[in-house]
Amino acid sequence: MKEYDAIVVGGGHAGIESAFALARKGHKTLLMSLTLNALGFMPCNPNVGGTGKGHIVREVDALGGQMGYIADKATIQTRMLNLGNGAAVHSLRNQIDKNKYHRLMKHAIERQENLDVLEAEVSEVLTENNVVCGVKTTLGDTYTCRAVVLTTGVYLDSRIIIGDYSETCGPAGYRRSTFLSTNLKRMGLPMRRFKTGTPMRVLASSVDFDKMVVQKGDEDIYSFSIMTEEKVRNVRDCYLTYTNPETHKIILDNLDRSPLYNGSITSTGPRYCPSIETKVVRFADKDRHQIFVEPEGEDTDEMYIQGLSTSLPFDVQERMLHSVVGLEHAKIMRYGYAIEYDCLDPLALLPTLAVKNFSGLFTAGQINGSSGYEEAAGQGILAGINAALYLEGREPLVLTRDNSYIGVMVDDLVTKGTEEPYRMMTSRAEYRLQLRQDNADERLTEIGRQIGLVDDERYDRYCRMQEEKKLIREKLKAVRYKKEQIVDVMEAKGETVPPNGIGGEEFLKRTPLTVEDLIKVDPTFAECDPFLLRRVETEIKYEGYLVKLQREIKEIQKMERHKLPADLDYTTVDGLRLEARQRLNEVKPLSIAQASRISGVNPADIVVLMIWLQKNK
Repeated sequence: MKEYDAIVVGGGHAGIESAFALARKGHKTLLMSLTLNALGFMPCNPNVGGTGKGHIVREVDALGGQMGYIADKATIQTRMLNLGNGAAVHSLRNQIDKNKYHRLMKHAIERQENLDVLEAEVSEVLTENNVVCGVKTTLGDTYTCRAVVLTTGVYLDSRIIIGDYSETCGPAGYRRSTFLSTNLKRMGLPMRRFKTGTPMRVLASSVDFDKMVVQKGDEDIYSFSIMTEEKVRNVRDCYLTYTNPETHKIILDNLDRSPLYNGSITSTGPRYCPSIETKVVRFADKDRHQIFVEPEGEDTDEMYIQGLSTSLPFDVQERMLHSVVGLEHAKIMRYGYAIEYDCLDPLALLPTLAVKNFSGLFTAGQINGSSGYEEAAGQGILAGINAALYLEGREPLVLTRDNSYIGVMVDDLVTKGTEEPYRMMTSRAEYRLQLRQDNADERLTEIGRQIGLVDDERYDRYCRMQEEKKLIREKLKAVRYKKEQIVDVMEAKGETVPPNGIGGEEFLKRTPLTVEDLIKVDPTFAECDPFLLRRVETEIKYEGYLVKLQREIKEIQKMERHKLPADLDYTTVDGLRLEARQRLNEVKPLSIAQASRISGVNPADIVVLMIWLQKNK
């Protein structure tokens, strides 16, 4: 019998962050994966980040995680999305060499102290009186532990579907987990069936890139990780093309052969990342959809056809692909497919990602009904942290809607549940002006340090950045520019020139004026860290809004302090409506604030709960 403090089941992006968190906290940890070839594997799009997702990657990094650092090392193109909009929605997105990412991540796992890795299939979570005590593998081997983190991704009883063909396996042909899902159902956990998919891959030399719009990377963009010292590389281009009415006709003429429309697939797919069949049907008024042709790495000529996710038969995939401009002669190397899999209803979880009614059991990633590498990593580090705190007998960590996108995501999942694969978007965060990706380190590094996950090197670097930012702010407050120093720059931007000059902070408060304009007026600011300088500019420009936001957050925090008993039977609370009692008993909220966010609980119900709390102090 082998003994560990904790066992992480699954070697995807959630499992990796959980395992690193536990091991770096000093707990003897075993990471078990169906195949070591899939550690950190990217079965779908070969990129990290994007709208809302880039925020999560930087938050994982701020807490002491691994994804951002390895993504920077494996980047072949970097772009900042949404620069035409406000700073709150600026999102870093890096095109990744997927094979290099896997190699670097696997090597980091192999070198991590307190962390063992084993290729094995877990068939059973072992418990005694609803307390985790180990796991059992399909080989019959048993491993004891006091905490288990399940990060099984899309591998639970999964099958891939291409037209009339289906195969019981995991993504990209990897083996699936055959027995664990049955075990979880026997434990009484509520399971459901979701679906996702991926497009075809084609040979680069068969693509006519000259007919497409080239998309270059951005220069001088900050990295995902504050631990990355070298400049992130831009060595490959991406390309944009579009579907057309011929493409749509091919799809519509073959809908009866689509597993999504002929009844072969009954599970729920992602609304915000639909198949091309779904897009053509749902948006019948559109005569074209974007298609991005993206490299999968430097050591391969495979190109990922983003926007053409499909489970149509192979012959329809070929005709559909060849109808797109620039892809007329593209050679398919891998066909697109849909994949169905079992996952957990996240209403069975606490905001710590602990499973209700089972001590020592945690889950993270797509098993919780989410989608995406970044969402998985964010849940993974939180589950790993809380598994470690559980082992240490310490209070768990609950990230909140006002301090992180991870907090927004977890609260959405465990409070509202999800009827489809959950995807993070900036629109889900009501405090997104405060939750910018440029200030993730300020929001979460101190939390990571208190937990014990942020090491001295990372914390020293963070402190130096904070000191430099403070000096920039002090300099802006102290400096004042005469009219003759600013007249040319301000008139060029259509700004009224103050006759008595202007202070540094007031200069940057003017909407059209930027740090680039400031440097023209005062070249000494060119010596400052450009990313910290832009962060200060954002804070100055939005200062009034941020002050108002802080007042709103304080009101919510008052409600968060009103704790509700975890074992409260809401059928005993007089005055609650029947629906509210049912929903409250299903979710078991930790606070009045969380209760107020539950679908089916209205303000009158919250008043009843507040009165109940006052009577039962």
